[in-house]
Amino acid sequence: MSSDPEPALYAAREPIFPKRVQGKFRNLKWYIMAFTLGIYYITPWLRWDRGPSLPDQAVLVDIANRRFFFFMIEIWPHEFYFVAGLLIMAGLGLFLFTSALGRVWCGYACPQTVWTDLFILVERWIEGDRNARLRLYRQKKWDFHKLRLRVSKLVVWVLIGMATGGAWVFYFTDAPALMVDLLNGSAHSIAYTTIVVMTFTTVFFGAFAREQICIYACPWPRIQAAMMDEETLTVGYRYWRGEPRAKRRREVVDSDLGDCIDCMACVNVCPVGIDIRDGQQLECITCALCIDACDDVMAKVGKSRGLIDYLAVGDEEHERAGNPPRSIWRHHFLRPRTVLYTTLWAIVGVMLVVALFMRTDIEMTVAPVRNPTFVTLSDGSIRNTYEVRLRNKHSDNRPFRITVKGDPSLIVELEGSPTGIVDVPADQMKLQRVYVVSNNDAIPAESASTGFRIWVEDVANGDRVYKDTVFNGRSK
Repeated sequence: MSSDPEPALYAAREPIFPKRVQGKFRNLKWYIMAFTLGIYYITPWLRWDRGPSLPDQAVLVDIANRRFFFFMIEIWPHEFYFVAGLLIMAGLGLFLFTSALGRVWCGYACPQTVWTDLFILVERWIEGDRNARLRLYRQKKWDFHKLRLRVSKLVVWVLIGMATGGAWVFYFTDAPALMVDLLNGSAHSIAYTTIVVMTFTTVFFGAFAREQICIYACPWPRIQAAMMDEETLTVGYRYWRGEPRAKRRREVVDSDLGDCIDCMACVNVCPVGIDIRDGQQLECITCALCIDACDDVMAKVGKSRGLIDYLAVGDEEHERAGNPPRSIWRHHFLRPRTVLYTTLWAIVGVMLVVALFMRTDIEMTVAPVRNPTFVTLSDGSIRNTYEVRLRNKHSDNRPFRITVKGDPSLIVELEGSPTGIVDVPADQMKLQRVYVVSNNDAIPAESASTGFRIWVEDVANGDRVYKDTVFNGRSK
């Protein structure tokens, strides 16, 4: 029997220290990181006049009153289809970009990628570039220099995590007022708990877990294969041009060797620590930093750029035959799958815009009271009762007039309002009991059911809405 020990089922994580790289894709990632983080941290502080009854915050998730504010748009609970539509658009957009460019979302705009880039940037500022961080990591002795760098880095990471958690809670209430409460210790315990949890998760995910979140925790790498085909652009290595690889000086020319000089630049800059030359791998987030690194090396050794580039599986046979690269738009973007995703995305977007502009600032619902179905008054007339919910979306109080249209014998009466007008507070809903009466000898009183319409008019500006319902009489 063999005495060799059984191989371990789990290998301890080896920290990855990506090298700093410059190039168009790295610059694009900087721009996207600054843009997305700017939106996240600044948006709660943007002001928008919403009248005296609501906080002047441009973007606000008002959980207490079950509403969502986005600049001039106000979404009420019954209008959740707008949120559902936006989620559908986000999903279709993700499918579209994945079909065209692979895991481009993961490489550029995913929160895990953005915050990890920020934490690596802080790490590089404090501890130095890749070689310096490697030396510090391999240094066994914890002297004052190493302790100072590690503590400084951790403090900045925690501050970033606190800012992240703080920005998150500002989306759910008035940001300036909450900031004052947080500083003087009078904020609700939920706010402090949320900030602590967000601080921990941000630091853990972006500072310590990093690529493990993308490889093990995120389900997207497993799903993306269903949305990619042989014409999907993703980061790849032109092995037919680069192989066989060998280290050599610029002045050495050997026609039997490929363009790759095995400098490991593509590996050293990879944030997930893979070698793109080994082919497509689940771990690759297509951040394209290896493209920048390889292009820089190719320029230095006098070779053409593009040894590592955005490629599709279908490009290999075409380029190996000596043909120039195919058109990106014609062969990779304008395909049935991407056209279908774009069409569906546009249809949902147009439907949401149309629904947004068609909605009114006053709304109503009518619920007939069926216990009892009708009441016979002392003079023999028949009365039906309805509960009408009036919703005023304006930022000021509005008087609403309630009338009925149908059989001329129907008369409307409002509980607590002899004038037929009811005041509805700003940005609120009011339940109003409405009585509709028919004379004893009128058709509605003698019929089992008679259709009619309840109208609500905004006295201030003339806006009107209606609901159809029925009047129940005594059937012969």
